[in-house]
Amino acid sequence: MFPRLTNLGHGIGLRLAHFGHILEHGVSGVDWFEIISENFFEPGGRPQAVLEKVRAAVPVVMHGVSMALGGVEPVPDEYLASLRALADRIEPAWVSDHLSWGGFGRHHAHDLLPLPYTAEALDHVARQIDRVQERLARPILVENVSTYLEFVSSEMTEWEFLLELTGRTGCGVLCDVNNIYVSAHNHGYDPAVYLDALPGEVIGQVHLAGHTRVGACIIDTHVGPVPDPVWRLYRRLVARVGRLPTLIEWDEATPDYATVVAEASRARELERELAREAG
Repeated sequence: MFPRLTNLGHGIGLRLAHFGHILEHGVSGVDWFEIISENFFEPGGRPQAVLEKVRAAVPVVMHGVSMALGGVEPVPDEYLASLRALADRIEPAWVSDHLSWGGFGRHHAHDLLPLPYTAEALDHVARQIDRVQERLARPILVENVSTYLEFVSSEMTEWEFLLELTGRTGCGVLCDVNNIYVSAHNHGYDPAVYLDALPGEVIGQVHLAGHTRVGACIIDTHVGPVPDPVWRLYRRLVARVGRLPTLIEWDEATPDYATVVAEASRARELERELAREAG
């Protein structure tokens, strides 16, 4: 079972739009930052200067976008070496990536594509995670992605697949509440059923974000404030399992630093409200 992580509180993503503010004014208003791991593999330069300033002030977690745990090919050795070197250098609170694949051979979709939820796929991803965790010498978190199609070959639900992974490998779940809402809408199921199936002890972190409606479909765009239905799901989760490290993702049309920090503060206030109601 994944070791329950220290509750870091409420964070935001470390994004280029806020580098200038951080270098000039420092870090304020948030408890921690999440970095996109691949953006910091190369040493030196302005990104590293910002990262060093942030890391000196607050905890940092590493979130990757190209591990492709569901890909046919093993996660490349050179990628894992770079990831391990970055982790050794900045000592993140934890490392995460996605339950997805994105390419084959030299062909890359540059997207986080879903898997068929089959016993064969489960065996494959479990082996991938075991290898990654051995190379990193630490357990990782695996994030549920937003999906826009389902495989007729699937033999289980996504949440059943995730729970089997945590049991086999000792990894944890990065629970993206917005992605649950997006996928549930697109495929016509109740997002609360998915959310309620995840035991609190396997959830190491939460993502909250915005999305965009395109006709009958919802796309996970990370744009704008967190929509009310996503906040309601988050409230349901916290009411059931308690406080969790929670991050606001705002990656499109990113506003000023203070606006994103204020959105993270909404999650903090929601926790306080639930505590008062329980108290």
